[in-house]
Amino acid sequence: MEQHIGKYLEQISVPADLRKIPEAELNAVCKDLRDYIIDIVSVNGGHFGASLGVVELTVALHYIFNTPYDQLVWDVGHQAYGHKILTGRRDVFHTNRIYKGISGFPKRSESEYDTFGVGHSSTSISAALGMAVASRLKNEKDRQHIAVIGDGAMTAGLAFEALNHAGVESSNLLVILNDNCMSIDPNVGALKEYLTDITTSHTYNKVKDEVWKILGKISKFGPNAQEIVSNIENAIKTSLLKQSNLFESLRFRYFGPVDGHDVNRLVKVLGDLKDISGPKLLHCLTVKGKGYDLAEKDQTKWHAPGLFDKISGEIFKPVQSGPKPPKYQDVFGHTIVELAEKNPKIVGITPAMPSGCSLNIMMKAMPERAFDVGIAEQHAVTFSAGLATQGLVPFCNIYSSFMQRGYDQVIHDVALQNLHVIFCLDRGGLAGADGATHHGAYDLAYMRCIPNMIVTAPMNEEELRNLMYTAQLDETAAPFSIRYPRGNGVMTDWKTPLKKLEIGKGRMVRDGEEVAILTIGHPGNFAVEACKELSQEGFYPAHFDMRFVKPLDKDLLYIILNRFKKIITVEDGCLMGGFGSAVLEFIADHNYSASVKRLGIPDEFIEHGEQKELWAECHFDAKAIKNAVRQMVGESVFV
Repeated sequence: MEQHIGKYLEQISVPADLRKIPEAELNAVCKDLRDYIIDIVSVNGGHFGASLGVVELTVALHYIFNTPYDQLVWDVGHQAYGHKILTGRRDVFHTNRIYKGISGFPKRSESEYDTFGVGHSSTSISAALGMAVASRLKNEKDRQHIAVIGDGAMTAGLAFEALNHAGVESSNLLVILNDNCMSIDPNVGALKEYLTDITTSHTYNKVKDEVWKILGKISKFGPNAQEIVSNIENAIKTSLLKQSNLFESLRFRYFGPVDGHDVNRLVKVLGDLKDISGPKLLHCLTVKGKGYDLAEKDQTKWHAPGLFDKISGEIFKPVQSGPKPPKYQDVFGHTIVELAEKNPKIVGITPAMPSGCSLNIMMKAMPERAFDVGIAEQHAVTFSAGLATQGLVPFCNIYSSFMQRGYDQVIHDVALQNLHVIFCLDRGGLAGADGATHHGAYDLAYMRCIPNMIVTAPMNEEELRNLMYTAQLDETAAPFSIRYPRGNGVMTDWKTPLKKLEIGKGRMVRDGEEVAILTIGHPGNFAVEACKELSQEGFYPAHFDMRFVKPLDKDLLYIILNRFKKIITVEDGCLMGGFGSAVLEFIADHNYSASVKRLGIPDEFIEHGEQKELWAECHFDAKAIKNAVRQMVGESVFV
């Protein structure tokens, strides 16, 4: 692919090259970097707005700090495209998030400049503090440690836990708060209001301006710099008796707010802060999508817009022939509103993903009954538990990989008390281009080992609706997990009348002979395709959609195992402890004899790529199912 590289960016392969460029020309470097991000992402897709918003900050950080010796940790990774381009990956950046290409997030195995692997939010301060303490213990007094947190990540409890610890350490840590009032959707909560108060306070900003004038002269004071800083702190405290500062109360030195798009100012400020020891926080104000007008105006839409025309801003939609099945997330969004209109006890909860999980549909229809709690999965689960104690029926919608962060709460606060919380786990299975940090590989395994938990996965949109309907009934008052994949379902006519499903009961999709295929969730559609093609070759396996991992349909399994001695299980989840393991346990516990082939995600971390590519790599797509059937009946594998 031909890439347009500006004359300044062309000179930069690693940050050491950037530091050779005169400071007066850094604005031109920023323009080249921003243009390059726009060029590549418009053609290849990926996260967009967050990285545009930190172009100047990225350039300033690598200009002032001696990376990779100085350790720079990017939170989430949505912000890190400019960082990747400046750190040796410019010429392969077009492979970003593409199968076998570079990761969309910082990754330690990819570059020495990626000091910590990220993907889930709010880990940067903890990681950077660990690095800073390690440097102190190794007597590396000149080493800097910088955590860039933003894009909503400061709303998570982990960030506050790290701040609380860092404030009592004497380690050399700089936290940069990239404040753009956004995550993927607009930020929520008291912290957002607090930061807004800081940035709009006339009193605070008047004092801040005087502080920066003094701070700009610090480097001239040499050994007396520490005393100067102390005097500045006292001046702030005296002038702002009624203007408390959250970060100062946690024993961080707070600096800012500063314009995060003034690269020369950032270079000056970072250069000064480099000489101040101990924990510090720099508050940068940025605009998500900066430099691309449409992305600035609609920041949620342009978080990850897909492919687009960079001139007109037209976002390209895939060409479809005929009606297109809806996304599972949208079926959830419309169905919860449909259910909530009939059941006043239903409420919806999401940790900062209302657009991603489509709870925004309920937020618009009945805003008083739908809650975005910020990037706080643990709180989302226990908040749901609290609602359930009072007779409400919370639908707690969390991405499968994000639910891992609230696992203790699922066990201790929901299941142990047998509360009626319905977990809707979006992005179950292989999620695609976000890669290993976002694949929902483990929920079938980690949910099915919890007492009281009902664990299920729909094969299509109709089953998702019926499982949601069944889960909210008073007679189903138990913890209930429904998982479904990222992307589209298979039914164009999906809005069928809701009906109750019997808990723990599967169904026979087609009868057959010799081999029985047992599926859970969306991969059942792969089996339908495989069975159709196999029948044309003279193979007639039976197919059963089990629907429930827990409780398993024992009656159906008795029938299957009494008729079939060759079993294939198929799941879009980890083989270790998942659906196939549950079937094997049943066979062992009930003294059956059968040959079992399990298809699913192997015991390894799967990288990024299109879902179809990853299903094939993990060998549980239609082709893999066909090969497994052929092997079971003694045929050679067809390639």
